[in-house]
Amino acid sequence: MLQTPSGGARHGTAATDSGLMSIGTVLNVLRDEFPEVTISKIRFLESEGLIEPQRTPSGYRKFSARDVERLGHVLRMQRDHYLPLKVIREHLDAMERGEAAPLPSLGRQRDGDPAPEPSEAPTAARISREELLTAAGVDEQTLREWESYGLVTPLEDGAYEAEAVTVAGLVAELGRFGIEPRHLRVMKAAADREAGLVDQVVAPLKRHRNPQTRAHAEARTKELAGLTVKLHAALVQTALGVRLP
Repeated sequence: MLQTPSGGARHGTAATDSGLMSIGTVLNVLRDEFPEVTISKIRFLESEGLIEPQRTPSGYRKFSARDVERLGHVLRMQRDHYLPLKVIREHLDAMERGEAAPLPSLGRQRDGDPAPEPSEAPTAARISREELLTAAGVDEQTLREWESYGLVTPLEDGAYEAEAVTVAGLVAELGRFGIEPRHLRVMKAAADREAGLVDQVVAPLKRHRNPQTRAHAEARTKELAGLTVKLHAALVQTALGVRLP
């Protein structure tokens, strides 16, 4: 069995080890640990070669317990270590071949790790423009269009936050349904307002003189972000009169 980057085994799949699962069931299994995961995200990771679920004669995806375990590893390494998908795929493939595969040190410092030198301590992982183009499977013109609508934004040095890969994948997935970047401006505006609300709540913690309190602000931000994502999804489903699996 694959081990997690921190050395532990993947939990939460024992009840489904005996058979194959639909994508909706997989989503429910993963959401306990990854509340922001979506069906589009799972499909995107499949398109990037991170998982290879079986297909029924009618074309429906069927996932094994190993697929779910691997998905958990991918999502965890993105969340905790901010690794590009290419690096994650190579890392997991090497582990499954039985090769020594130390986790690349591109992400945040973990609890108990020695503090890096100030000049070497990144605030978050970065990916290059070329890596983003490869991960999203788009050309320069498409990426420039996304940037013009503020859907992805380069940093001052021309690189991108690792989360831009997730955004790019979802924008590309929506594009397959005919939803163009200009249609997504309303979503971007809503996301900015939600982020502003969360930031307003945690701002006093971020400004606190106690380092532990400031560290708590990050955990509170993640918690609130997860709740706003769930609420947003529930409101959209209610407005459409549908319920996702």
